[in-house]
Order: sequence, then C-alpha cells, then structure tokens
Amino acid sequence: MDELDFGQRVISDVTTVIEILTGGYCLYRFTGPFLANRRRAPWIAASYIGVMIFLYKAPPLYLGYFTAYIWGVLSAFVVMCLADRRNYEQKIFIAMTFFALRWLSLGMAEILYDNVYAYTEKILLSEYPNLWFVLFVIMCALYQLFEFVFLLLSICCILRACKNRQAKMSKRELIMLSTPSVTSLVGYKIMWYYRVFYIAKNGDNADKYDALTLLYYAVFIITIVVVIVLYQRIKIKQEEKLQSELLAAQVENMRLHIERVEGLYQNIRSMKHDMKNHMLTLERLYKGESTAHAEEARAYSTSLKESISSAMTLSDEINTGNPVTDIIIQEMKNEAEKRNIRFHSEFFYPSDSDINAFDVSIILNNALQNAVENAGNEVPYISIVSYRQNNAYMIEVKNSFSGELQWDKDTGLPGTAKKGQITGYGLSDGTHGFGLSNIRRTARKYSGDIDIVQTEGEFCLRVLLMLERADTILM
Repeated sequence: MDELDFGQRVISDVTTVIEILTGGYCLYRFTGPFLANRRRAPWIAASYIGVMIFLYKAPPLYLGYFTAYIWGVLSAFVVMCLADRRNYEQKIFIAMTFFALRWLSLGMAEILYDNVYAYTEKILLSEYPNLWFVLFVIMCALYQLFEFVFLLLSICCILRACKNRQAKMSKRELIMLSTPSVTSLVGYKIMWYYRVFYIAKNGDNADKYDALTLLYYAVFIITIVVVIVLYQRIKIKQEEKLQSELLAAQVENMRLHIERVEGLYQNIRSMKHDMKNHMLTLERLYKGESTAHAEEARAYSTSLKESISSAMTLSDEINTGNPVTDIIIQEMKNEAEKRNIRFHSEFFYPSDSDINAFDVSIILNNALQNAVENAGNEVPYISIVSYRQNNAYMIEVKNSFSGELQWDKDTGLPGTAKKGQITGYGLSDGTHGFGLSNIRRTARKYSGDIDIVQTEGEFCLRVLLMLERADTILM
C-alpha cells in the first residue's frame, strides 16, 4: 500500500468517525429537551457513538451501514428509556424520527458530494492531476458539512415547534407522527437501490435522476418537519381553547358566587326590615296570659332564631372582608371537611386596594381546588394565609402532600406523580395544569409572580401581588 492509498484510507476513517461524532451531537441536541433531567442526554449520545465506532472498527461484525445505524439508534433508545422511565411512546418517536432524518440527510449529502466531486474533477484534475488527494480531502469535508447541516437544521426546526416537550404522547399520536418517517425510510431504500444499480449498469449517474432524488429526500425531510410543526400548532390551539373554556367556567362560577352573595345579603336585608314586625309579634304573644300564647311565642321565637342563624351562617364562620372570597373559601372549607381534611384560614381581602375580586377569585379557586385534590398524608390539612406589607400582598396556600413533583422545563411549573399518574398540579395530563398557569398569569397582571416550594410532606404555593395603593400596613 503506497502513501496515497494509506492517506486515503486514513481520511476515510477520520471522515467516518467525524460522521458518527456529529450524529451523536445531533442526537444529544434532539433528546436533551425531552428528558426530565437534561444532564443525562450525553449518556444517550455516548451510547450511540460507542456502538457505532465499535461496529465500524470490528470487521467480523460488519453489518452494513443501514443495519449498523439501526443498532446505534436502538442502543440510544434503550439508554434513553433507562435515563427517563416515562413517556416511552415519545422516545420511540424520537428514535424513529432521528433515524429517518439521519438517512435522508446522508442521502442528500451523498448526491451533492458525488456531483460536486465529478464536476470539480473534470475542471481541476484535467490541469492539475496531482491535486486529486487535496480534492478528496476537501470533498470529504464538504460531505460531512452537508450532512451535519441538513440533520441539525431539521432537528432545530422540530425542537422549535415542540413547545410542551414533557407532554405525554399517546399511541395514536405516535403512529401519526411516525408515519412520515417510516414512509421516507422505505422510499429512501428504494431510491438508493435504484441509484446504485443505475450507476453499476451505466458507470455513471444521470444528473436529472440525481436532481429528482435530491428533491425527493428534501421533500420528505420537509414533510416530517411540517407534520410535527402543524400537529404542535393544533395542540397549542386546543390548549388555548381549553384554557378559554376553563376561564369561562371560572367566570360562570364567579357569577354563581355573586348570585349566592346577593341572595344572602338580600335575606339579611329582608330580615332586618322585618325584624321590627317580628319583635311586635313576640311582644303581643308574650303579653298573652294563656298557655297557648306562651307556647306559640316559644315556637315563633325558635323559628326566628333558626331563620337568623341560617342567614348569618357565612358571616359567623368566614369573614375575609369581601363577600365573594367569603363564599369561595367557605365552599372549599366545606369540601375539605367532607374529605376529612383539616382546613385553616387566615385570609383577608385587601379592600383598601385596587385589586379586583374576580382576579383574587381565580387565585383562590385554582389554588384551593388543587390543594383539596392533592392533600394527602396520614393527617391531611390545608392552610391559607394572606399578609401584606406596604404594597406587597402575599397569598400562601399550604397542603399536606405525599407525591413527587416533576417540573416542566417549558413552563417552569410542576406536575405531580402519584402511583404512575399525573394529576392535581400536573401540566402534562388532563386540565389540572392550567390552574397554576392561570394563577401565574393573574399574578403577573399585578406585577407579581408565584413561588412553589416542596418540603417533606408539604406543598406550598405563594402568590405575590403588587398593589398600587398602600395606605395601611397590615401584618
């Protein structure tokens, strides 16, 4: 083997290793955002790179590029499942999509490499034949660049489209989103075999066929990306619609709360108006000398006490300074007591501020509903406290909690995992997760925000609202 043949072999080996390394980097970029712990993504890329280099440097195990890459991606999939044991459908989708994009990118790079190399060879080597090794090195570098750019660009487009990357993927979603990848792989193999046989038969490739094949690969990459982008947009619109429906439901709840408050205070006003007549009636009955009059007076007095007690029940138990928040906290307290959850309230409404009762009701409804649904422990409890200093108004809701929080990296909000399910504070399943996002959106309306703290056996949500008026300081 002369020096040029040796140099060509070295460049080929280096090119293959670089191709494996760049593929591993793209896989790292692709898988990282979908993991609960992104720090584990390098292990996935390392497993892919290790298997690919081992198969490449072990000639007795040579399986062909396509089969070798199947084993490489399969090993990465296994490590991905071990690193993040949830949402396996999404991991299948990631592995299949990466595998398809990698081969389509390789196919496009190969066609560009062959045609650019052939064109440059005719022009350059006819005058400078000694430069063929330099040309070979440059073409290998361009080949790697083409493949890397095509693969990384398509992955970046997918990641940009995927907003809620921690959302659980269903089997139907997996089938729908993976169909373009499977179809493109079948088409790639057909076009590749036809191109190989055509070159073997004619000794050269047809420019028109190469252009058509290049377009075919590009269209399939675009199709894979577009399907994912469109589906993600549909999901975002569905979530926005669901949020609107939840907000409409909250508005309806507020309307019912207000109607109950109005009815309650109407009863109190009516009772106050009729109190004079009741007192006159009782005086007449007590002035009567017969036993029948006395019995009638006692019965009338008992009925009057029950009526007054029924009308004043709310003000006796919960008194926050606002009838709307009185009703909400009273209802949540009743619901908690039905579930044998101890309920404690030191909440007050800042009536001297510009805060809107409707906004406070959104915070209370969502926070207390989540607390009631997730209060779990041997002795379940819920506590709501509010305090104010100058124009800073804080609402703090605590509840006993025995689950585990899994944070959504896109929203910065947690989901809870209990016995394999995501409920309560969750953002990845059902409608519960919109509660915390609604609370945060309301807090930011008043230049505030939320803070979530989990300690052993307790979940704490703090909501800060900045008020414009601060005439008094309440502690």
